[in-house]
Amino acid sequence: MNKLIVSPAPHTHSGDSVRRNMLLVIAALMPAYAVSIVAFGWGVLITTAISIVACVACEWLVAKYVLKQEPTIGDLSAVLTGLLLAFNLPSNLPWWIVILGAVVAIGVGKMSFGGLGQNIFNPALVGRVFLLISFPAQMTTWPLPQGFQGSYIDAATGATPLAAMKQIVKGDASAVNQLPDLWNAFIGLVGGSFGEVCALALIVGGLILIFTRVITWHIPVSILATAACFAAVTGWCGVLPESFTTGEYVLMTLCTGGMLLGAFFMATDYVTSPMSPWGKIIFGIGIGIIVMVIRTWGAYPEGMSFAILIMNACVPLLNKIRPQRFGEKKK
Repeated sequence: MNKLIVSPAPHTHSGDSVRRNMLLVIAALMPAYAVSIVAFGWGVLITTAISIVACVACEWLVAKYVLKQEPTIGDLSAVLTGLLLAFNLPSNLPWWIVILGAVVAIGVGKMSFGGLGQNIFNPALVGRVFLLISFPAQMTTWPLPQGFQGSYIDAATGATPLAAMKQIVKGDASAVNQLPDLWNAFIGLVGGSFGEVCALALIVGGLILIFTRVITWHIPVSILATAACFAAVTGWCGVLPESFTTGEYVLMTLCTGGMLLGAFFMATDYVTSPMSPWGKIIFGIGIGIIVMVIRTWGAYPEGMSFAILIMNACVPLLNKIRPQRFGEKKK
């Protein structure tokens, strides 16, 4: 027989709620979003609006007419999914592809498991990976920062720093000339998915989440430390040209691509990450190793989305790593 044991009064409410946490994450994303608008212009606003509206509409329709339950769009989880999905897309992506990604993110990645709290994979990354596999050309055509000039669909495009870094590791020393200045990569003046380009803004947002205790340090620190160590060992193995130092490679690894966005905002999702501190650390180490293996030897220059989804599948096993219960004897 199940027993519910409640401690004596008085009881206090922490004030925590799903809606509050969603609002805090959305607020923490705003510095990076503001930089993205300045860098990429109308495409950011259009892509974000389409993604959020499509995610909210899809969740409402599935909950109302498929699951026959009261829609829970008021908790803002669908809004956050739409925002995170948009952050993982090029700002010049055609509108119908954005809608398709939102439908897959919510309909397949979230609602097919029963809704919030029951999905095993990060919904935004499910949508992103589906689009990357289905529309590789459109998903890897990266606009360059040019503000509000011209049409967002016809924006000037170019390679990302990760593509050049992969060529460097393969022995192409001339690819060093294709890398942006490290400061430009830090402040967001590079091409890529619009929400991942400004390292400075993402670090600010991540620290906001840590200091407000929306997330803990375990996953971000373990991901970034693992990736940094992997990059350092790669440099020490002598595969880098003399014009590109190990220190530059480590910093560029951490500041470019989806490393910071994934470490602070995607991998730390409550539902799809482990509960225990040691589970979170192992989870982060696994992501750091997988993303660097893909970046170094894989077919794609980026691997954060794949790394997080692979480790999402390991979360039930990692949740077996639990802290010692209060009063329990050590074995």
